[in-house]
Amino acid sequence: MTQGPVTWAMPGRIEVLGKHTDYGGGRVLVCAVDRGITVRAEETTGRPGTLEAVSDAYPGVLPLEAGTPPTLPAGHWGRYVHTVLARLTDNFGPLRPARLTISSTLPPASGMSSSSAMITGTAMALADLNGLPASETWTSQLPDRVALAGYAASIENGKSFGTLAGRPGVGTSGGSLDHTGMLTSEEGLISYAEFDPMRLLDRVGLASEWSFVVAVSGVLAEKTGAAQELYNRGPSLLAAIAERWNRQTGRHDATVHAALRSLVGQDLAFPLLPGVDLTAPLSAGGALEASPLARDERLSPLRRLAAEGVERDRLDQFLLESAVLVPRAHAALRDGDLDAFAAATVTSQRLAQTHLRNQVSQTIELVHSAEALGALAASAFGAGFGGSVWALVPTADAEGFAAAWRDRYLRTEGAPETASTVVTRPGAPGRRVDPARI
Repeated sequence: MTQGPVTWAMPGRIEVLGKHTDYGGGRVLVCAVDRGITVRAEETTGRPGTLEAVSDAYPGVLPLEAGTPPTLPAGHWGRYVHTVLARLTDNFGPLRPARLTISSTLPPASGMSSSSAMITGTAMALADLNGLPASETWTSQLPDRVALAGYAASIENGKSFGTLAGRPGVGTSGGSLDHTGMLTSEEGLISYAEFDPMRLLDRVGLASEWSFVVAVSGVLAEKTGAAQELYNRGPSLLAAIAERWNRQTGRHDATVHAALRSLVGQDLAFPLLPGVDLTAPLSAGGALEASPLARDERLSPLRRLAAEGVERDRLDQFLLESAVLVPRAHAALRDGDLDAFAAATVTSQRLAQTHLRNQVSQTIELVHSAEALGALAASAFGAGFGGSVWALVPTADAEGFAAAWRDRYLRTEGAPETASTVVTRPGAPGRRVDPARI
């Protein structure tokens, strides 16, 4: 019997705070947005494991087959679709022949994770078309949406998930932040999550009086070519430190976050460095004792393992972002203390520039201009090396702020004409929808 069409709407996401912490097992604040990718899957005639993929952004029909690598350029959207097709086939067996129709209201390579939305939406549409959620393999390995987010991330990064064996992904070594934001969010709420172990810690509301304005810089945040190499440097540095830690201690911690937990225990339930003022700029490349992290001597065994320079800066950014700034920002949102939230955001953005080193002049300018225009807080987000910046502003002023922000940005040197703005609030998670309602 032929299965009827299946349609999934998968939102983009805003990484509110938690820059490059997820693949280190750390903590984030993330929410879905009110626009995204729609994937419609319909059974057709043909051989099992074959797809005809169509996108509203590009002409023509793209034929794909699970066992045949596509001859497409790096970064082509069809490679993301094929990665999903091949992984589901490996994990669950041959899939029904299908036609896939993909449409988007997300700007491409904007930092709102259109690529992860495409992967996750495609995976869910094909899974439902083939009845995979009813299988014992699915129910045993993917019992809830947190697990689904982890599996979607593993499709993208190529890693195994539980008993579901990995295979080559799209070439990036990222974590599960994007997919968690897309699949586990609730409308009006910001999720507080960590990734080793992978779990939702809390959800906090954003009062209706406040909205995010997202400025798309026009500098494409591609995860291909040279940009992919720069992006993957972050995960590789943290992985090397974790491996060194395990050799030194005889432990088997999968991530830097797990190593940190072994040092501080239950204190990780609260922000580290309580009461320490982090408003002053933090210097990069300094001695071990120059960082405010030196005030907590328990961290020294881990920090000493990182070589001075880029590697230690990367580790210190992770520790400050994941164990201090994200928990502080969560507590501030929970308590309605938006000034404290803004203070954590300022430090996070500075660390992205000095320690993470993933900012470009355009995203730095957008943060500065948002602050000059009166935004309560502003931060770049996403993979980096381009992409977008969010600004938190009163909802009543959001549209006017968005227009003024874009106009100011376009008057700066090097600002692409393709720059745009989006007004949004924390949105609903990915969901299966009635096509008639799209």
